[in-house]
Amino acid sequence: MSTHLNYNESALTSDSFSQGIKDCIPTLLGYVSIGLAFGVIAITSNLSVFEIFLLSVLVYAGSAQFIFCGLYVAGAPFSVIIITTFIVNLRHLLMSLTVAPHLTRYSPLRNIGFGTLLTDETFGVAVTKLMKEKQLGGNWMDGLNLTAYITWIASCTIGGLIGKWLPNAENWGLDFALIAMFGALLVLNLNGIGKSKLMHYLKLIALMAIVLYALLYFVPGHLAVLIATIIVATIGVATEK
Repeated sequence: MSTHLNYNESALTSDSFSQGIKDCIPTLLGYVSIGLAFGVIAITSNLSVFEIFLLSVLVYAGSAQFIFCGLYVAGAPFSVIIITTFIVNLRHLLMSLTVAPHLTRYSPLRNIGFGTLLTDETFGVAVTKLMKEKQLGGNWMDGLNLTAYITWIASCTIGGLIGKWLPNAENWGLDFALIAMFGALLVLNLNGIGKSKLMHYLKLIALMAIVLYALLYFVPGHLAVLIATIIVATIGVATEK
């Protein structure tokens, strides 16, 4: 009986909102630095602080927001901006399909909330949890997603406010924060797995680089990333042991 109670208590703690907040904390430095960098760049792209706030609330995608600024400054039509943003964010469909089977016990409305607030970073944290515990909880997802969402909005807005004093984000190394954070998440995912699986994942990473490099000769970068991801992910699923 005590073992059963301890298991239930452990599962309840693992699915708690507060645990989701705690698990999100390691990624917050990336959100803050990238958000600040975006705020600075957005200010130099002639966006107001209020527009930066709205863009962060409604789009909530770092790569898409940076692309928006570049296209906006270049005078691209809004139709082009919308289509490009849609294509760049199609990777979120793949991420949502990965976590969706573990959240089917919740209502469609709540699942829409999970998917809407899912990002590259929260997806990485969720996959790490799945590898360790083989399950995801709704309260935990809410804590994880809302912490990241609020932090991102605040960081972008603050970046906009101080943008005139920080004109060159690259000089502060902020543009490297996203790469560093993904590297850390990769290490967490690879930690503790068997040698055969490690070799399998390393081969997939190498294949991803080769396919992406080849595609860059034929299609734009954002399309190359999407196509390469679909191809390598399909191969990974088919060859998973």
